[in-house]
Amino acid sequence: MIDHVSIAVSDLARSAAFYDRVLAPLGLVRLAERERTIGFGKRYPEFWLNLREGLATVEEGTGIHICLRTSSREAVDDFHAAALAYGGHSDGVPGERQATVTIYYGAFIRDPDGNKIEAVTFPR
Repeated sequence: MIDHVSIAVSDLARSAAFYDRVLAPLGLVRLAERERTIGFGKRYPEFWLNLREGLATVEEGTGIHICLRTSSREAVDDFHAAALAYGGHSDGVPGERQATVTIYYGAFIRDPDGNKIEAVTFPR
């Protein structure tokens, strides 16, 4: 249903380096680069970074929440660990959580601009 998402970042080079590492465990890589935007995906760009100079850091409790699905708990764990190692911080450690209809395994991070990104896998 959703084709792609975009987030605003204050420093495109910093954010691209961060997301290179954080999205790799989920199988997403840089597929498109332009002067003010970079797109990550598996076969086509589905997750975009858009440069917005002067962007203030998003305060916790506000802003967006994007959830990216992956195939394993290990990928969720690696996503979370990479975020902590490269300038992000935890907004929810990896673990099981109750969703509306099932239990899932996920982790939440905040990127250097405060954007809230989640990685999730569902039981089979």
